[in-house]
Amino acid sequence: MAQPQTIDADAPGAEGRARVQHGARAAAPAPGSAERLVGDFLAYLELERGLSRNTLDAYRSDLHQFCAYLDRRALTIEGVSHGDLAAFLGELTEGGAGRPPVAAATLGRKVACLRSFYRHLRREELIGHDPTADLHGPPKPKRLPQVLTREEVRKLLEQPRGSSPLAPRDRALLEVMYACGLRASEAVSLELGDLDLEEGLLRTRGKGSKERIVPVGRQALAALSVYLRSGRPELVGNRPQSRLLVNHRGGALTRQGLYKIVQGHARAAGLEQRMSPHTLRHSFATHLLAGGCDLRSLQEMLGHADLATTQLYTHLSAERLKDAYFGAHPRASARRGAGTAEDGQAATGAAPGLQERNGAQGEHSGEESHGAHERRNGAAAHSPGPPGAAPHG
Repeated sequence: MAQPQTIDADAPGAEGRARVQHGARAAAPAPGSAERLVGDFLAYLELERGLSRNTLDAYRSDLHQFCAYLDRRALTIEGVSHGDLAAFLGELTEGGAGRPPVAAATLGRKVACLRSFYRHLRREELIGHDPTADLHGPPKPKRLPQVLTREEVRKLLEQPRGSSPLAPRDRALLEVMYACGLRASEAVSLELGDLDLEEGLLRTRGKGSKERIVPVGRQALAALSVYLRSGRPELVGNRPQSRLLVNHRGGALTRQGLYKIVQGHARAAGLEQRMSPHTLRHSFATHLLAGGCDLRSLQEMLGHADLATTQLYTHLSAERLKDAYFGAHPRASARRGAGTAEDGQAATGAAPGLQERNGAQGEHSGEESHGAHERRNGAAAHSPGPPGAAPHG
């Protein structure tokens, strides 16, 4: 059955869903003095630490769940013990009362939330002892990120087509997410003033409202230009709208809408079971590293505070590691030219990999504009190179 080529992203009422209000004190009531304590803590996270709305929303939900647990057991936030906290986490782990057990990653986040909350209460001298001092979450599973091949990325980016103004919007969205390694929340938060088409640069705000500048490749710039010239004006009309990416009504695109767009085109490309919006970010990072980008530059472009997070993407194949070794180590290169039968076989086996890598770098470096910016950021090797700079329609 033929798949739809444009995605009507936002179902009616999607934009009317509850959003985090500015000022974290707008939380739903919690039992007793818990409302004030939770509200003060969330306000501290938002106003002083600058955490993102998504994190605030998650922490608010975690603390309300914790307060409900305390209320059922006639406990108070100030009087809770380590054993009470362990019992709360044990209940979450086991599930029950129609609730499934929480995942290890979710449990880890709840532990981090409680530890941060009680450290805040201790700093404010509202409690004399921190009951979370010896509280530990489950070990984080070390899962390698799922990534697309270059050919799969090319196939995905070719999906948006047709005469609807949604086609250039979808193409621009997919291109810029892959070209810049954006999170879904970063993509929907982009303003018109964040894009510099002449310089080929994009300003984005990541976790904790931290700004970073990332280069934009030629294909993504072409898709954005088409969208700004034809798709967006038709969608927005005469209404004032500062957001770069809009929905079919001309309003700001939501995260839910973005997810529908990506999943719709992934389904059309036969990749539905292999990806989510974040897969494009994983693919961006992996393809840059495979093309020779250094880890520090990648960390800067991804907006990671810790280099260890970026190192997750160093899951290179054994063949590429062998290519990198023989291409960089002076003694290894000299030995390969020594002329023994064994060395000759090693050289013959490794040469195709080197030729393939070098050829791919040459091909992709020619597809990126603004080379000075890209080389400075280590991104010259990154581009899926889909045929045709602009989408149809």
